[in-house]
Amino acid sequence: MNENVLSRAVPAKTSGWLHYFANPGRFLRFVQPILPWAAGVSLILTLAGLVWGYQFAPADWEQGDAARIMYVHVPAAWVAMSGYAMLAVCSLFSIVWRHPLADIAAEEIGPIGAGFTFVCLVSGSLWGKPMWGAYWVWDARLTSVLVLFFLYLGHIALIRAFDNKTHGYRAAAILALAGAINLPIIVYSVQWWNTLHQGNTISLAGGAKIYMTMLYPLLISTLGFYLSFLTMVCARVAAAVCERKTASALLAAAERG
Repeated sequence: MNENVLSRAVPAKTSGWLHYFANPGRFLRFVQPILPWAAGVSLILTLAGLVWGYQFAPADWEQGDAARIMYVHVPAAWVAMSGYAMLAVCSLFSIVWRHPLADIAAEEIGPIGAGFTFVCLVSGSLWGKPMWGAYWVWDARLTSVLVLFFLYLGHIALIRAFDNKTHGYRAAAILALAGAINLPIIVYSVQWWNTLHQGNTISLAGGAKIYMTMLYPLLISTLGFYLSFLTMVCARVAAAVCERKTASALLAAAERG
């Protein structure tokens, strides 16, 4: 598959930026110089947030030091949900507009999103043990996040389940779009059902319910997690594009020879 095929036309009705980055070569030229800086900044932010939260922020008045795991758990949960939302958007671009990079991006988002979801589940279990007396309960939010993890795994498996990769992309895109219904279930599960999981401590409407000395490191850690996620996704997409271009060049050379 050469770059001309990868950059097949995107309908003119779509927005300019969507058409602009439909060209894989242009995407590489934009992303590759930024990746080292993004990786460095994401590492600094993540470490700063975690060190601040675990060493200098005060312990929670009710949960004590056990609540410090939120500096990993909460950012991982937010990134896991946001990553799946990105996966659904890429799937929409793939099905509706046949965007050439959408399938590649969706394929690379899957494993990273599953990794963050796994971190969310493990850290939540470690937090639940001292609070609930058990590592796992079939709580509405915990169960819906577990479903999110399985959706990620299903997307990864579907892409690789067909000999024709295009069929795998289509099937995985349909699953991603259907699974997006789980995102509002995760967000509102603590309001819709009587659960052990505590309510949202930060919301756009209600503000924050924690002290600023705990909120600031949490936000810095979250920013670091998000930037790490985006950096890893862009790096994997760039590597996948380079791999396809190299394979295409080798195939063309073999055909000429």
